[in-house]
Amino acid sequence: MKHDNPKSEVLWAGRLREKPDGDAFAFQASINVDRRLVFEDIEGSRAHVAMLGDQGILDGKTAAVLDAELLNIAREIRSGELAIDEGAEDVHSFIEGVLTARLGDAGRSVHAGRSRNDQVALDTRLYLKRRVHELCGGIDALIATLLDLAELHAESLMPGYTHLQRAQCVTLGFHLCAWASALRRDRLRFQDARSRIDECPLGAGALAGSGLPLDREKTAAMLGFSAPSLNAMDSVADRDFALELAADCAITQTHLSRFCEDVAIWASEEFKFIDLAEAWSTGSSIMPQKKNPDFAELIRGKAGRTAGNMVTLFTLLKGLPYAYNKDLQEDKEALFDSLDTVDACLRMFRGMIASARFNTKRMAAATIGGFLEATDAAEYLVRKGLPFRKAHEAAALLVRDAIAGGLDSIARLGLDELKNRSPLFDGDLYAALSPAACAGARRLTGGTAPEEVRRQIACLRKFIR
Repeated sequence: MKHDNPKSEVLWAGRLREKPDGDAFAFQASINVDRRLVFEDIEGSRAHVAMLGDQGILDGKTAAVLDAELLNIAREIRSGELAIDEGAEDVHSFIEGVLTARLGDAGRSVHAGRSRNDQVALDTRLYLKRRVHELCGGIDALIATLLDLAELHAESLMPGYTHLQRAQCVTLGFHLCAWASALRRDRLRFQDARSRIDECPLGAGALAGSGLPLDREKTAAMLGFSAPSLNAMDSVADRDFALELAADCAITQTHLSRFCEDVAIWASEEFKFIDLAEAWSTGSSIMPQKKNPDFAELIRGKAGRTAGNMVTLFTLLKGLPYAYNKDLQEDKEALFDSLDTVDACLRMFRGMIASARFNTKRMAAATIGGFLEATDAAEYLVRKGLPFRKAHEAAALLVRDAIAGGLDSIARLGLDELKNRSPLFDGDLYAALSPAACAGARRLTGGTAPEEVRRQIACLRKFIR
């Protein structure tokens, strides 16, 4: 493995006779965080060198030598032949230092018309464009898994809950589509954020652009950006994209956390709606019988981490004057952590839920009792012409009657008892109050009826395609 990574000089050494050393230099260095940008840094440098050559700022031979060596460095890093120097100040200094050590003055010429301010903004945007694309793929994969399960369970009855109290009859497929619908919005948010990352800061320099005849449009096009950034000062000051992605990560992780709350509740002995695979559970160090939903709990817990990273970035930026400040070096650690966290949690949740078994008999049994049919009884009267508030009152009184008689369902009351609360009740009510009928009656867009759930599945499949 090569270690020809010079660290005797820093890029800003000319003005200052002394530089921080030891702990102080390490404190202000960022190589441990921005080393993951090494290939983006090389990609940006190659585009910059090609443009410098085309513009006559570098002669063609020097530009070609630089490009070849940048390609060589990338190859060596990928193969492990060249190690990233942990003693370098940052990844930009590392790459330029290797070029200078190998090519002398040609390596020193690579920075013409460029500052580390626009360089780091470029590298970060290039990296985030790729990471966001990967995250969108992870969201799509999880949606697809949920839809496969929803298709299997479009008619599997279960209680729907509000306030964690049994509310109305739904199906498991309907519930899984609810999760998938939330993830759809997450994907759209990331997709939308990516469009605002898609402007190229290269050529903005430290904050005011360059007096050299750079071609910013050319480098933007070479690097796959839609356009150069509009204002040079804003190019290096802007971290809106980091705030936006941190917020998107926090929202996605919050959704995953809520799904995992459902899973943890369903996995409890009291519910027994879901049986997580042993590979996605852990035991107890003291209680031999335990099978804990630790993966669900960890995913749930990491929502706090992404929310904290978002607050970190907002707090970091709120008092900074335009344009670049060293504080901005702190943006990447929090943002990268959020991206890594969401990426891992999407994969973990997908594996956990795909391998789980659902206790559909237990779910269906939970729809009996608890008066989940009360709203359907009220709507029965509305269809007979009774104003809803009167229908609601009549159904509520039936619930009271059933409770007073030790019953757990309106459907267990006799027809005379039903008519005592409204003469509009008739014998056909009983069929309308079965759990399957209650879920099946909601055929409108977004409803619980199996045919409507299948339509939702088709819409979501079309979205991820």
